[in-house]
Amino acid sequence: MDALFRCYDADTSGGIDYKEFASQLFGRDVGGATPSRGAATAEDLLERLRTKLASRGSRGIIGLSKQFRIMDDNHSMSLDKYEFNKAMQDYMLGFTEGEIGRLFTFFDYDRSGLVEYDEFLRTVRGPMNPNRKAVVAKAFTVLDKDKGGFVDINDIRGTYNASRHPDVLAGKKTEQQILQEFLETFETAHNMRNNDAPDHIVTKAEFEEYYNNISSSIDRDDYFEAMMNSAWNLDGSRVTKKGWASDDTGAAKVGAGAARP
Repeated sequence: MDALFRCYDADTSGGIDYKEFASQLFGRDVGGATPSRGAATAEDLLERLRTKLASRGSRGIIGLSKQFRIMDDNHSMSLDKYEFNKAMQDYMLGFTEGEIGRLFTFFDYDRSGLVEYDEFLRTVRGPMNPNRKAVVAKAFTVLDKDKGGFVDINDIRGTYNASRHPDVLAGKKTEQQILQEFLETFETAHNMRNNDAPDHIVTKAEFEEYYNNISSSIDRDDYFEAMMNSAWNLDGSRVTKKGWASDDTGAAKVGAGAARP
């Protein structure tokens, strides 16, 4: 008990103000108090998380989402503190157990002991702006030829061509591996889908969710739009649709940084 007391007696005064204690424990301002010196707030940790995920490119937040879903054995779309902590540590983001606990407490809004991880990820990611939403909607419309609201995964397989992906050009991965990375993003959603859509398809919501995640790692709208056009030939300029531009070095660079799943 003495050791625990000393952890929260930051100024070694021999006394602990309960508001300061609560603020440090929950990682945010409680009753007007400020967390002790050196203790990052949940908002600080959230910003650090955004930066770390962005540094991993477009696969950053998608990978964390996959890690959360792996831990969600009962498909409840929520994690308890142990599951949340394990997922965050397994993804090796560099947070301490205490920092992860502070994030968990911050997002456990109703103090149920559970965090809805989709809401957590949406907060980390932020929404796409209207311009990007319009580009994504246009891409889905191009693929959804019969206007059924979903696209057969084989249609995507036939359209999405990774032959000019930088990892393919560098000999690091095959075209099939890149394609599989793209498609596997939807696999978990298929298994957890609670609607009447057939198997082996991508719904509009899933397609938008995927590109919402991609969007979080791209700062510029023109960069995002160029990436989408390169992947799906939105302007119809190519006779053969390719996932990566082959003739324009600049476009290929856009695809290299942005369209990589």
